[in-house]
Amino acid sequence: MTLETITAKIEDKLKTAPSVGAKVKLDFGDYGCVFVDATQIPPVVNNENREADTTLICSMDVFKKIVDGTQDPTMAYMMGKLKIQGSMGLAMKLNSILED
Repeated sequence: MTLETITAKIEDKLKTAPSVGAKVKLDFGDYGCVFVDATQIPPVVNNENREADTTLICSMDVFKKIVDGTQDPTMAYMMGKLKIQGSMGLAMKLNSILED
């Protein structure tokens, strides 16, 4: 799964998801990031490395498994595969949006 694929998938999911009303960043380290500004309608999704209310940090492999439903995000967090900076409550809201 490439950064472009992930960005497109997130953009697609946000079209039907309830608004989270915040700025979120998915940080994949050297592979880049996906920034979502859901304070706007429609949400802006791009690959800029900007400040966010909550940042999820993980590998692309872990993120792919979260999105396809083979990795529980809570378990990934508890095992240290997923790190969260910022609002834990917002991260929990994202769980329902990211999973299929």
